[in-house]
Amino acid sequence: MTGAQILLQALKDQGVDTVFGYPGGAVLPIYDEMFEKDYFRHILVRHEQGAVHAAEGYARSTGKPGVVLVTSGPGATNTVTGLTDALMDSIPVVCICGQVPTHLIGNDAFQEADITGITRSCTKHNYLVKDVADLARVIHEAFMVATSGRPGPVLVDLPKDVALAKGDYTPPSQIKHKSYKPQVKGDIDQIKRAVGIIASAKKPLFYCGGGVINSGPGASQLLAEFVRLTGFPCTLTLMGLGAYPASDPQFLGMVGMHGTYESNMAMHDCDVMINVGARFDDRVTGVLSKFSPNSTKIHIDIDLSSINKNVRVDVGIVGDVGHVLEDMLKIWKSRQAKVDEDALKGWWKEIDGWRKRDCLHYRHDDEVIKPQYAIQRLYELTKSRDQVFISTEVGQHQMWAAQYFLFEKPNHWLTSGGLGTMGYGLPAAMGAQVAHPDALVIDIAGEASILMNIQEMSTIAQYRLPVKVFIINNQYMGMVRQWQELLHGGRYSESYMESLPDFTKLAESFGAVGLRATKPGEVDDLIKEMIEVDKAVIADIRVDQNENCFPMIPSGAAHNEMLLGPEDEAETPASEEGMVLV
Repeated sequence: MTGAQILLQALKDQGVDTVFGYPGGAVLPIYDEMFEKDYFRHILVRHEQGAVHAAEGYARSTGKPGVVLVTSGPGATNTVTGLTDALMDSIPVVCICGQVPTHLIGNDAFQEADITGITRSCTKHNYLVKDVADLARVIHEAFMVATSGRPGPVLVDLPKDVALAKGDYTPPSQIKHKSYKPQVKGDIDQIKRAVGIIASAKKPLFYCGGGVINSGPGASQLLAEFVRLTGFPCTLTLMGLGAYPASDPQFLGMVGMHGTYESNMAMHDCDVMINVGARFDDRVTGVLSKFSPNSTKIHIDIDLSSINKNVRVDVGIVGDVGHVLEDMLKIWKSRQAKVDEDALKGWWKEIDGWRKRDCLHYRHDDEVIKPQYAIQRLYELTKSRDQVFISTEVGQHQMWAAQYFLFEKPNHWLTSGGLGTMGYGLPAAMGAQVAHPDALVIDIAGEASILMNIQEMSTIAQYRLPVKVFIINNQYMGMVRQWQELLHGGRYSESYMESLPDFTKLAESFGAVGLRATKPGEVDDLIKEMIEVDKAVIADIRVDQNENCFPMIPSGAAHNEMLLGPEDEAETPASEEGMVLV
């Protein structure tokens, strides 16, 4: 078999059904072989960054690895943003890049780039295959590394002469890496110690993240069982939304910079924090010296390097959160552990007091569409449907979507959390739609972000994907404008979008449907029409240009120093110390 045939056979044996890619000289032997084989569906993207984001959307919505195939040089370098995004958010992606023939590597050949060197810091692992005899092993190993332990992107750099060379294909009986052996089961003594601390808590809080989702649907079910068994409050990170049902009364909402008041106050005042699959990201912790100062901290994470990296914890448990939660429940039940009911009742009374502040309240306007209102109505008019997947771009609209669109189960929320990649949402929605052709897939976008990868509307047209784009259009780079208002004296330097396209005509040029709403009374009808149309839609929702995203923790502040609305803006410290932009 040729190297190209070996590659395709390995992908087939891995159960790959979809590949997102873009051809070029270095990968033409692979594409030529694909012409003869019907092993999987190939989605021809319009930009390689879009290919990786689409693979991320596919992976995030299915739990399976996303696969990318691109050519050498610029084709490979165009994947860097997507690979970094996948690394930051722990998304399993296998990216196969073409490379110039091995004898030309290092000669500055046409379309040559040292992609293994370039991506060493933005992939979980990468390979340069120099011998066709290694190819099958490398491909199978790449999938194992991408999907096991803490998931992430793996890149395989494949020179053209290796793709053309002849070799034998023998599927490995057991796939393993000589040095990578992730710890799945947690240390039982540490788990027992954690259970004892949890049972003694007076003001406990479950703080859970994307690791719960990455562990699989069973982990979310175990989390829900444990949270309900204890009666403790639960909060989720941006990446963890859907890991615990948003409608559950024990759910406090998202935690962090734009999280709910009750969630952040509970984070600050709790005496026992159970971190399940979150990494103490700076968007959650804020200034470390002020973070949850009086809590005993338990941290469950499959990535050893995450334990004590950002926040010192009292009990660190390395292991897959699903396995650890299963052991925790067994020990809890065998011990017949009991919580301090009186203390817990008092804690809930305190939390209910914070809830009464109604931190997500906003001022309605009969003439101008508030962005919060548009997303609320989108949620209300879609929540009864079985399959709804929401992706976002990055900015104010992303935070409003996280606040006002409620998720009951995992894998239905697709957003760029760690890297904050503008242009993520449209190709991610495209990937989710390919994976779930009958589902309703909506990209909640900003008018600035959507233009970053708008070319993927052409891909959506080619494959007749009914992706819906719901643009919260305030004619600004909204989060940039918000920070310029709060921290830079209202000097809106280069944040106003003066040359925006007519999004309805742009939609029509791609064979999609263009819709627009400018008044609150038009929003419901637009959403209903958008849903009913069996093709791609770009909906342009013209919203209040001056609306800011609240609540928020200002730079340099603690969780108990939140700004709840415009009336608090004057209290914003005029300093950028500790500031983290969306």
